Amino acid sequence: MNEKKKPLLQQPWMVCLCALVCTALWGSAFPCVKTGYALFQIGSADAASQLLFAGIRFFGAGILALLIGSIGQRQILRPKRGSLHKIVILSLFQTVIQYVFFYISLAHTTGVKGSILQGTSVLFSLLIVCLLFRTERLTVFKSLGCVIGFAGIILVNFNGAGLNMDFQFIGEGFMMLSALSGSFSAVFFKQFSKDENPVMLSGFQFLLGGIILAAIGFACGGRLSGFSVSAVLLLLYMAFISAAAYSLWGILLKHNPVSRVTVFGFTIQIFGVLFSALFLREGNTFGWQTFAALALVCIGIFLVNKSPKLTHTVSYEDRESA
Repeated sequence: MNEKKKPLLQQPWMVCLCALVCTALWGSAFPCVKTGYALFQIGSADAASQLLFAGIRFFGAGILALLIGSIGQRQILRPKRGSLHKIVILSLFQTVIQYVFFYISLAHTTGVKGSILQGTSVLFSLLIVCLLFRTERLTVFKSLGCVIGFAGIILVNFNGAGLNMDFQFIGEGFMMLSALSGSFSAVFFKQFSKDENPVMLSGFQFLLGGIILAAIGFACGGRLSGFSVSAVLLLLYMAFISAAAYSLWGILLKHNPVSRVTVFGFTIQIFGVLFSALFLREGNTFGWQTFAALALVCIGIFLVNKSPKLTHTVSYEDRESA
């Protein structure tokens, strides 16, 4: 008997290609954020202005996502009557909570530790989807793949400095809460996109989240200056990063198990290191640590996606009838 061919968006090569496009875009945001802070004259400890900057970026991302989606589908994307609470939940977890904790944390921890702790989002996603929502099975290969991939994140950030065992809740704790919030967003997106257009969800959650972040930043005294053509173009590109990457990521989540997609999140840090080295001249682009970290991440991705049986999604109906 011939097996039924998988839809295009479930083909391993297509999942890999699309996921890497997303993570490469997100990785390119690392040097863009630093460049944006310089262009808009935002200090490294000025969390209020950083939130205002992020809010404007995400508001623009929402507009771009809805504009591109509406043109592509030849109809104006708008939420249905029962979609508002889903947009609010996604906006809170993906944009508001995640980035408020993220920016507060950055002022109280090192960049190295922050990057490593952000990598825990993949581990959190696996635990949430397998143990809390129980829509996937936790397997040895999935667990091992995530641990090996996380080891790659540690290695690519390890430079002998900035990494110690000190722990402050407002620093490292907030960074882990930021990662946890992003993990819940991915799981919620998977659930909500069963009945909703993922691009619509992406666009409207960015619009709402951007407004909230900008309002918080402005209310706390955040201000932007130094507007120029290059600064505005950079802001537009960063809005495009969020709009394109998150919308495509959401489409992948709609058609695949959460663990199969989110494990590619380990490559964000790899791309971030590479792009930062290329454009900001930070660190050694082609050091042994980068290649070793990339190898570990690839092994982790392979293990999580090793067998169709390992990514079997258990529906609520299946559990109730079991």
